[in-house]
Amino acid sequence: MNAYIFPGQGAQFVGMGLDLYEKFPVAKELFEQANSILGFSITDIMFHGTADGLQETKVTQPAIFLHSVVLSKVMGDSFKPDMVAGHSLGEFSALVANGALSFEDGLKLVSQRALAMQKACEMVSGTMAAVLRLDDEVVEKICEETEGIVVPANYNCPGQLVISGEVEAIAVACEKLKDAGARRAMVLPVGGAFHSPLMAPAKEELAAAIEKTEFAIPNCPIYQNVSITAITSPDEIKKNLIAQLTAPVKWTQSVQQMIKDGAKVFTEIGPGKVLQGLVIKIDSTVETTAPTFD
Repeated sequence: MNAYIFPGQGAQFVGMGLDLYEKFPVAKELFEQANSILGFSITDIMFHGTADGLQETKVTQPAIFLHSVVLSKVMGDSFKPDMVAGHSLGEFSALVANGALSFEDGLKLVSQRALAMQKACEMVSGTMAAVLRLDDEVVEKICEETEGIVVPANYNCPGQLVISGEVEAIAVACEKLKDAGARRAMVLPVGGAFHSPLMAPAKEELAAAIEKTEFAIPNCPIYQNVSITAITSPDEIKKNLIAQLTAPVKWTQSVQQMIKDGAKVFTEIGPGKVLQGLVIKIDSTVETTAPTFD
């Protein structure tokens, strides 16, 4: 069975999508439509901007979503997923690709999500840290025992868990994690505490937008970060998308469940190869790939 996976924030790079824009009419049409929907030329930033400009949350999230969706459309009839999943932001790309969301609605929600998250970041100072080579249970226990807000945020693969929360609580937790044997516990260059209780204001704002948006029954199941099981119910999809902002990204568990349900090949749709690397670390027996064009 073929699983298609969609990356999240951090996969962006300057020049992303330019080759698709120049070569495929369907790509050019979608990129231009995105400029119109967003009200600014995101293609200028993606194709010819700076790394700093591309790192702005209001740009980064729509840019990655756009690249992923365009890539899936360019694949045409060869895009035949039996299941899909996305890492955080990537869930929105996956939901457009499997027919649950229209391109326009997906892009609007991603833009609203990005702006809501940016506002939440400005309200309370927060950050994230990557913890390497330590059992998840140990990380979870130290987070629970640390004063302040600090929680597991991204279960990326065995031995790689990202924590999120208040700046001071993260700093204290990092020291405890290193004392407990972590190879590294390093603060990441991010603008806020994503997938933590500090994103509650963004969650409320996004919930209102999601509830107003029409979701269809998808062409294939999505394995969402919150549920880690195959979901096809539009109501369940909405609920999980809303919960996702303050809940951890259970990527390891999602991939394991997809493999248990029959996934043999994982194709990454979007910029970079981060998810392919994570999948191999989760289970080296499966095949990973990316679309190629002559």
